[in-house]
Amino acid sequence: MTRFVCLLLLATSFVLLCAPAIAFAETIHAAREIDSQQSLTDRSFSFPEWKHWSRVLFLKDYNTRIVVLGTTLLGCAAGMVGSFTLLRKRALMGDALSHATLPGIALAFIIVTAQGGNGKSLGVLLLGATITGLIGIALILMIRNMTRLKEDTALSAVLSVFFGAGVALLGVIQQMKEGHAAGLESFIYGKTASMGAADTQLIAGAAATCIIACLLLFKEFKLLCFDDNFAGSSGFPVVSLDMILMALVVIVTIVGLQAVGLILMIALLVIPAAAARFWTESLLKMFIISGSLGAISGFIGAEMSAIFSRLPSGAMIVLVCTLFFVISMILGTSRGVLQRYLRRWRLNRSVDRQHLLRAIYETLESQELSRAISFDQLLPKRSWSRMRLLSEIRRSQRAEFIECVGDEIRLTGRGRVEAARLTRQHRLWELYLITHAEIAPGRVDRDADAIEHVLEPEVVAELEVLLESQHPTIPESPHELKEGK
Repeated sequence: MTRFVCLLLLATSFVLLCAPAIAFAETIHAAREIDSQQSLTDRSFSFPEWKHWSRVLFLKDYNTRIVVLGTTLLGCAAGMVGSFTLLRKRALMGDALSHATLPGIALAFIIVTAQGGNGKSLGVLLLGATITGLIGIALILMIRNMTRLKEDTALSAVLSVFFGAGVALLGVIQQMKEGHAAGLESFIYGKTASMGAADTQLIAGAAATCIIACLLLFKEFKLLCFDDNFAGSSGFPVVSLDMILMALVVIVTIVGLQAVGLILMIALLVIPAAAARFWTESLLKMFIISGSLGAISGFIGAEMSAIFSRLPSGAMIVLVCTLFFVISMILGTSRGVLQRYLRRWRLNRSVDRQHLLRAIYETLESQELSRAISFDQLLPKRSWSRMRLLSEIRRSQRAEFIECVGDEIRLTGRGRVEAARLTRQHRLWELYLITHAEIAPGRVDRDADAIEHVLEPEVVAELEVLLESQHPTIPESPHELKEGK
C-alpha cells in the first residue's frame, strides 16, 4: 500500500513539475459592464447590482466557474491534509514550506531568462518552488535531528532566511535587462482571478491525489498522528509515512501558490482543521468536516471576490475560513466555548443538588430522615450564599427531591433514596483516599469533594467491591470516627 501511494505521489509530482508553460491560456475574463466614460483612476465604491450578483452566484461566466472550481478543490484538499498535520503537530510546516518556495521561484526565473527561455512559464516556476521547498523541509528536519534545537526554532529560522533570500532575489530581478519581475509578486499574495483552465486541472489532479492518498493511508496516518512510537513498534514504516504526509503538504502548497499566495497558504492548511476539531473527537469526522469547511471557504471567498472586484480572492478565502473558525470555536458541539460553558453550568447545578441532599441527610442521619429541617440549619453546612441555597432548594423541589413546609424542608421518598446513595458514594471515596491513598482525614473531605462528582458508575462499583467487606452499607463519616478516637 505504501509503495502504491509513493508511486501515486511521484506521478503527481511529475505532472506538477511539467505543467504546461501556457498556464494562463484559455482564460476568458468575466463580462463586467464598465461605463466607457468612467475614469480608470476612479476609486469610488458602488454596491453591485442584482444582475452582477446573479451572474456570479449562478456561475454564468466561464472564468468565474474556473476560479471557483479551482479554489473549492484547493480548499478541500488543504483541509483534509491539514487535519493530519494539525494532529501530527506539524501545522507550521506548511508555513515554512510556502515561504521557502519564494527563492526557488526567483531562481527559476533568473536561470531560465538568462538562457533565453520564458522565465514566467508556470511549470518552470513551480519546479523551482518545489526544489527550494523540499530543501527547506530537509533543513528543518536536519536542524531538529542533528542539534538540540526544537522544531519551532528550526521552522522560524528556515522560514525567515528563505523568505529574506527570496525578497533579495526579487530585487536582483528588478535590475535585470533581460526580464522583469512583474507578475512574480502574485505568488506572494496570490492572484486567483488570473487562474485558467490549466491551473484548475492542475489543482484538480493534485487534490484528487491528496484525497486518494489520505483515504488509502487513513489508518496508518491515524496511528502516526496519535502514537508514532507504537506505530513504529508495530512494524509500520513511520519515516516513510511521515515523508508521504510531508509530500502531500508540498503538493497542496505548491498548487495553492497562485490561488492564495505563499503568505496566506498556511491558513488553508491550519484553520479548517482547527475549526473541525471543535465539532468532533473522531478523526474520520474531523477529516470530512475539515475538507468541507476548506471547500466551502474556497467557494464563498472566490464568489465574494468576484462580486466585489476590488477585494483580493486569497484574503477573502482566509477571512471566510476565519469566520468558520470563530463560529466553530463558539458553537462547536465537542469543544466549543458555549458547549463547555453549558457542561460546566450543568455540573455546577448537579454539584449544588448533591451538596444540598447530602447536607440534609447528614444533619438528620442520627434522627428520622422524614423529619423537617430549617433553612438556618442548612445554611452553615456549606459555603453557599442565601440566594444560592434558595435557588437550589427551588430546583430540588421542582425535581421532587424535597418538599417545603413553611420555612422547613423535608426529603421526599425519592430524595431520601438519592441522598443515601450520594452519602454512601462520598464516604466510600473518602475511605478509599484514607486507606489506599494515605491522605490525612483532615484533608480528605476537600479531596473527595473535588472529584466525587465526576466518578463514573464503573469507578463506584470498583470502590464497592474494594470496601464491601468492611462497609456493606452506608459507612460512618471518617471525620466522626477521628473525633471519637
